[in-house]
Amino acid sequence: MSELQGLHWVDVAVVVVYFAGVTAIGLWMARRVRNLSEFFMPRRFGKGMMMMHAFGTGTASDQAVTVASATFRNGLSGIWYQWLWLCVTPFYWLIAPIFRRFRAVTTADVYELRFNGSVGVLFALVGMAGLAVKIGLMLKGAGALIESGTGAMIDTDLAIIALTVLFVVYGAAGGLAAAIVTDSIQGILTVIFSVMLLPFIFSAVGGMEGVRRTITDPAMLSLVAPGKITAFFVVMMSIQALLAIVALPSTMGICSAGRTEWEGRVGMLGGNIIKRLCTIAWCLTAIAAVAWYLRRGVDLSEIDPDFVYGNVAQAFLPSLLPGLLGLFLAALLAGVMSSCDSFMISSAGLFTKNIYTRLVEGRSDGHYLWVGRAASLVVVGAGVVFAYRVPGVVRALEIWFSVTAMMGIVFWMALFWRRMTPAGAWATTLTGFAAWWVSTRSWFIDWAADLPVAGPLGLIWMNDGEAELHQPWTILFYLTSAIGAGILVSLATRPVPAEQLDRFHALMRTPVRPGEQIERPCTLPEGTPPADRRLLVSRFGLEVPMPSRTSVAGFLVGWGLVALIVGGFVLVVR
Repeated sequence: MSELQGLHWVDVAVVVVYFAGVTAIGLWMARRVRNLSEFFMPRRFGKGMMMMHAFGTGTASDQAVTVASATFRNGLSGIWYQWLWLCVTPFYWLIAPIFRRFRAVTTADVYELRFNGSVGVLFALVGMAGLAVKIGLMLKGAGALIESGTGAMIDTDLAIIALTVLFVVYGAAGGLAAAIVTDSIQGILTVIFSVMLLPFIFSAVGGMEGVRRTITDPAMLSLVAPGKITAFFVVMMSIQALLAIVALPSTMGICSAGRTEWEGRVGMLGGNIIKRLCTIAWCLTAIAAVAWYLRRGVDLSEIDPDFVYGNVAQAFLPSLLPGLLGLFLAALLAGVMSSCDSFMISSAGLFTKNIYTRLVEGRSDGHYLWVGRAASLVVVGAGVVFAYRVPGVVRALEIWFSVTAMMGIVFWMALFWRRMTPAGAWATTLTGFAAWWVSTRSWFIDWAADLPVAGPLGLIWMNDGEAELHQPWTILFYLTSAIGAGILVSLATRPVPAEQLDRFHALMRTPVRPGEQIERPCTLPEGTPPADRRLLVSRFGLEVPMPSRTSVAGFLVGWGLVALIVGGFVLVVR
């Protein structure tokens, strides 16, 4: 038999070998898991592993679908659906050591330390909801890729179920350590997935010169084009991304599973720089696909944008060499599975560590491990339901952005403003969600559309014939509402005790020493004196530490890398 479901037997063999390999690694790593700390936060990996873990967790094949879909609709400016993190990337060098210094198992531990147990539970619930949405988004995108890449021989629904079973098996068994080890392999495959279509589609259309000759609409070849993706859109989405990154439950593992904070810095910044480069390949592949379709006389309105990336793979790879399509499928599976396993483990940690152990105390580590594994299945199940219900990957991405950012507002306020209280944290989060919900209601959209400034400010955007509040205005609305509520309620309620705040800031400012052993989460090891850091700002309850030379140098290097990436992309497209 030479073919199975439209795939050459070599393609099938490549996919089977990949599945068998990552599953075996996960089950092998499970033999080393003996306690909660090893399952949720092993803290023993070096720079290379941490870099690939950051890349693997932050990069998934659904993102290629999102960028390709947005680029197919809007042109090169569609790259900002992932490059909205680009201007935030240098901040990762500053964020990573802060997370490592908290010596926490989950990010909810940090909220509990700064405020109280109720805020920790709030973060756990919001974090689990965000992770379910994100898992659903990734499964939706990967399912679309598999269906289009196999010529509809494997449909989206079947692909979602198969993917879910596979990453649950090795992720639930081996925990974060298994996720990090498999990410080192899956990260390489994700890079292959990102770039392998580009040379073939570029050859077919004559490179960027051929693209420019074929696509006559200048807006399609602009990084910031009139319409939805304006400069204001890019700025507000970047602000939302900075809010969201600290509230992603998986950020704690990306920053803290290394031996020291240095591994977290290098891994977080380096892994995400690799992702920014992969984003360029996704965007260029999609814009070349537009030219390819136009040259063949295809009506673009008849093409489902979510299927573009997979359609290109199906059109070119099978005829070139048996096994190439299988490599593409294995690589796209690696992209989504390397993220889903980390998110699943983060959700298990939130439920087990910050909810279940508060209700059921005194049980063995083995008991809590099985509870964590069961909780991860519930979150994954919710993600699968979301994947089936959401209409498309771009809409799913916008929902996830908004959900994730709410607790990020609380984090940044708590980090620098001592007067922030638990009641203020609740008010910030609930007001943010309420404002976001209001911004989606038809009566509010109609009211905004009737304002005299609606036209000049671009308050309303038509999405498939339906009016909605333009995304950057939605962000500005819920952001200002949430911050205002947090400030007012905090000023009106009892301050957090000074000794609790001092402990929080002492942890955040005291570097992790090589070989440091953490006996209890969110505590300095015995014999470690708190660092005495000078403050850059210390008025009106604000406390902003003076950055170290290492922080400043790495931050500037990060911006230099960002400038090179943007400059290189502009040179290529022009």
